[in-house]
Amino acid sequence: MNSILQLKGQFEQQRGSSSGGKRNLPAGGYVESKHLIDLRNELNSLLVYWSGESLIKGALVSVYYTGVVAKSNRIRGLLCNGSSDPNDSIRGAKFYGVSPNIQHVFTYYVNTEIISSSIARISSVINIINDNYSGKITFEDIASLNSGKAKYKHAHLLAKTNFINVVVDSFYVDKFSIDFAEETDEEDSIITLYKTDVNTKDIFSQIGIDYINAKQIDETTVLLKPDEIAILREKAPYLIAMSVRDLRDINTEDIIDNDPRIAQIPDPNQEPIVGVIDTPFSKDVYFSKWVTYVSMLDSNIELEPQDYTHGTSVTSIIVDGPTINPNLDDGCGRFRVKHFGVAKKGKFSSYSVLKSIRTAVSQNRDIKVWNLSLGSILPIKPNFISPEAAELDKIQSEFDVVFVIAGTNGDPDKKAIPIGAPADSLNSVVVNSVTLDGNPASYYRVGPVLSFFHKPDVSYYGGDTNQLMHVCTPTGEGFVKGTSFSAPWIARKMAYLIYTLGFPREVAKALLIDSSAGWKRKDDVSCSIGYGVVPQKIEDIVKTPDDEIRFVMTGTTDAYETYTYRLPIPIYNGKQPFYARATLCYFPKCVRDQGVDYTSTEMDIHFGRVQEKDGKASIASINSNSQGDEGGSHLHEPEARRLYRKWDNVKLISEELKDRAVPRKVYGAGMWGLSIKTKERLKEKNGRGLQFGVVITLKEMFGNNRIDDFIKLCMVRGWIVNSIDIETQLDIYNKAEEEIEF
Repeated sequence: MNSILQLKGQFEQQRGSSSGGKRNLPAGGYVESKHLIDLRNELNSLLVYWSGESLIKGALVSVYYTGVVAKSNRIRGLLCNGSSDPNDSIRGAKFYGVSPNIQHVFTYYVNTEIISSSIARISSVINIINDNYSGKITFEDIASLNSGKAKYKHAHLLAKTNFINVVVDSFYVDKFSIDFAEETDEEDSIITLYKTDVNTKDIFSQIGIDYINAKQIDETTVLLKPDEIAILREKAPYLIAMSVRDLRDINTEDIIDNDPRIAQIPDPNQEPIVGVIDTPFSKDVYFSKWVTYVSMLDSNIELEPQDYTHGTSVTSIIVDGPTINPNLDDGCGRFRVKHFGVAKKGKFSSYSVLKSIRTAVSQNRDIKVWNLSLGSILPIKPNFISPEAAELDKIQSEFDVVFVIAGTNGDPDKKAIPIGAPADSLNSVVVNSVTLDGNPASYYRVGPVLSFFHKPDVSYYGGDTNQLMHVCTPTGEGFVKGTSFSAPWIARKMAYLIYTLGFPREVAKALLIDSSAGWKRKDDVSCSIGYGVVPQKIEDIVKTPDDEIRFVMTGTTDAYETYTYRLPIPIYNGKQPFYARATLCYFPKCVRDQGVDYTSTEMDIHFGRVQEKDGKASIASINSNSQGDEGGSHLHEPEARRLYRKWDNVKLISEELKDRAVPRKVYGAGMWGLSIKTKERLKEKNGRGLQFGVVITLKEMFGNNRIDDFIKLCMVRGWIVNSIDIETQLDIYNKAEEEIEF
C-alpha cells in the first residue's frame, strides 16, 4: 500500500473583482406596476403598525423573497437610506414553504423613516413604469438603460441607479410582512431575541421581566420561565426570533446486560488525551488510572448508580475499545481521557451544559479532540441551529478544537425523525450508527440541517439487535447499542490523526470523510449515514492501494482566491491516466442570528487540469465548476447549492470510475491546479486567515503504481513532500512526549 503524502509549498493569493456588473432582471423577466402597488400597500400597513409600537426604536420587517436568493439578489434599493447597505440591517433568515417552492425570508431592522423612504421610492417607480412602459418593465428595457441606448429622463423623481435597484428588488420580493413568535412549550425555554438598538435589559425592564435573575447565554439569548415567556409573547411577540425547550430528555441507551468479568490494562504513559463531556464517570473500573474525572454538576444534586453508566461506558471505548471489542480493533492503541460530568441520566439543562462545555474547553487548551455522546430526543428545528450546536460551533471557531458528536437515536418501530441537538453542529463531526454489514442501524435518525447541510457526516458501528457492542460499566461488562457508542470510535481515529500523526483538524476531518466516501459515496436524500462508513483500520485512512496517490494540503485564505497551478500529475504515453477526487473541509465562523444563512464564509473548490486560453490560465475542474471564472457559469442560488454545495463547510468532488478507462489529454506542461475562492456573507471578513484542509486522491486507470514519479515531479517543482509513515510518526510522537530531567 502507498502512504499518504503531505505537500507543503507556496499558495498564491489574488484579490477578487470589486464589481459584479450592472443589475438587471433575469433574461425574460419583467415587473408590473400592480406588483409594486401591492408591495407599497404592505409597507404602508407596516408603517402604521410600527408607528404604534414604542418598545423598540425601529421596525422589524420580514421580506419574503420569491425563492432561495443569492446575496447579489437581495434588496439594494429598498429598506435602505442613501448609500447604506440593507444587508447590515439583517437580523435573521429562514426558509418558508416546501420544496420545490421554498422561499428565503429575511428579517430586517430599520427605522420608520426608511420605510417611508422606501414607500416614496416605490411610488416614483410606479409612476415611471405606468407613464413610460405601459405598466410593465422588462429585462430588455433595463438593458437599454444600462447601455445608454435608452435615455433615463426621470432623475428629478429618482436617480437611475435607485430606479433600477427598486425594479430588480421588486422582482425578487414576494411580499413584506411581520413574523410573530410560534407557540412555545409550557416549560423553561431558551429564547433568542432579534437584535435591535435597545438592549435586552431595558426591554425586559419595560415589559416587567426580572432581568437581574435571568440566566443569560449571550447578548440576546436568555433562559426564561413559562410565566416570563407568556409576558414576552403578550407584549412583544415580534421580538422572539428563536425558542427551544431548555430541559431536554437525554437520548441515552440502556445497558442490555452486565457481566462482572474484569479486563486487565497496563498503567498509562504519555498517551494522547481525549476530552469527554457526558454523565458522571465511575472510578470503580479497571481503567480508572487512565481517566481524570472532573464533576461539573452542582454539589447539591444527588447522584444514583445508574447516573454513572452512560458516561463510563462511552469512556471505556475511547480508552480501551479494541480490548473490549477485538473484532473492532482499529489499530489506534489506547487513549487517556479527561472526563467531565455535566448531566444526570434522563434530563439535562441546555443552559448549564453550555456553560460547562465552554469552561471545560477554555481551561484545557491542550485537549484538541472532544467526544459528546449526549443528545436530545426532540428533533432539531428546520429554520435555526440549536443553542447547543451554535455554542459548539463558536467554541470550535475560537479554540481550534473539534467535537465528535453522536447522531442521536430514534425509535426502531417508527419512521426515522430528524436528528436531535447538538447533532446539528456544522463544524463538528456527527456520527450515525450502522450494522456490521454497513446498513443504517434500526434506531437511525436523519438530516439534513437547515434544509441543506449534510448531517450526519459519517457513520460507524454502534451495535444493534443481535449485534450488541461490549463496553465497561461501573459493575462490569455491558452490552449496548446506540450512536453514543459509534461516536467514541471516531473520536479515537480523530485523536490519532491529530495527536499521533500531526494533522490539523481540517485535514483530519477531511480524511475521515474522504475515506468514508471513497469512489462510491453513500450520502443520499435520506441523510441516514452521511458520506459513508469510516474504515475500521486506521491504516486504511492514511494508506491507499498501490494504484492510488493520496496527498493532503493546507492553506489559509488571505484573499479572494488562494491557488496553485503547480501540481505535476505524471504523464504516460502522452496522457494522464488518472481518475481524481478531492475533499475540502474548513471551520467557518457561524452566526446563529442569521438563521438558515448560518455559515459566514463560503469556500468554493476548483481542482483539475490547468488550461490556457487567450493568454490566461484557468482550471478545468473535475466537476465542471466554473463559478467565479472569467466567462464562467452564473448559476441561480438553488443550483449553486445543489451542484456545488455553496455555503457548505464540507465539499467533496469526485469523478466516477468507468468500465472503459480513457486517459486524459495533457494540457500544456501537464500541470494541475487547486483554487479556493472565498466569499463572505457579512461585512466582517471572517474568512480571511481561515485555514482549510484538502485531501486529493488520484487513481491510476490501469492499476499501475506511479507514486514515485509523482513525488519526484513535485520535488522538481519546489514542493516539500512528506510521506506519512505510521511507525515513524509514532516514534516522533513518543520522543516528543518524553519528559526530560535537567
